[in-house]
Order: sequence, then structure tokens, then C-alpha cells
Amino acid sequence: MNITEVRVKLTEAKKNRLQAFCSITIDDDFVVRDLKIIEGYKGAFVAMPSRKLTDKCPKCSCKNHLRARFCNDCGSKLSERHPVGDSSGKFKLYADTAHPINSKCRDEIEQKVLVAYKEETEKAKEPGYKPAKMGEPDADDYEGKDSKAEEGKFGEESF
Repeated sequence: MNITEVRVKLTEAKKNRLQAFCSITIDDDFVVRDLKIIEGYKGAFVAMPSRKLTDKCPKCSCKNHLRARFCNDCGSKLSERHPVGDSSGKFKLYADTAHPINSKCRDEIEQKVLVAYKEETEKAKEPGYKPAKMGEPDADDYEGKDSKAEEGKFGEESF
């Protein structure tokens, strides 16, 4: 695996533990977005992209996050649901959507992301600093564009 690009977008609130969002490109072919740089007790670390775990409302079957007290859709009071705990006794409220399989890969990602984060924080101190673009990529970001994608013709037949 070769991490060919790291984009870092610093957050505004420095009092918050969340310091930045970032995306990585692997082998110029695969992008992983929404990695987070968080200031922990032992220094900054990289958190993988994740989603909130949900459970369905017994009345309307709408999905609600595990700590919700009322349904987002029908407003019914939800019964006390207890999130699943892990071996350390912490409740699991989020699930990773992408993550490294081994510590060597995690260390490589974390090292490259934190180096890019430090570089971005130094650039942010300079006058005229412009933050990195993070949203959807521009059409120019891809060399081998699909003709339908280039024309904006995504239909069911193309999937």
C-alpha cells in the first residue's frame, strides 16, 4: 500500500478535541474520506471514518441512534436500549466504515496523516493561508475519467 496523497482540513474550534478532518488517497486509485485527527491525552491520533449505530423504532421501524429517547420519525418514546459493551466495558455507539486490518498499516496511515497535519498547521500560520479543498473532487482530479461520469450521465444502466 502506498499513500499517495493526504488532504487535511483544520477545524475552527481549537478548544475542541477534534483538530482536523482528512482524506487519504491510496495508490492514486482509492480515496478514504472523513478520517479525523483528535487531540488525545497522549497527543494527536487518527480516528477512522465511522457511523453511529442505530436501532429501529418498534412502532414505525424508523432508524434512531442508540441513545435516542424519542423516535426521529413518529416521536414515540423509545424504550431504554442498552448499547453493546466491549471487553473494556465501554459502550459501542459507533462502527468503523473503513479501517486498517493490522497495526503496520494503521501506523503507516497515522504517521503520514500526522506529518501532513503538522505541515498544514504550519501553513495556517502564514498570511494568506487558504485551507485545502475537501468536499467532492473536481472533474480535473481524475485523469482517466469515465465518459458518462464526465458528461454527468449517471443512470441506472451505468451501475
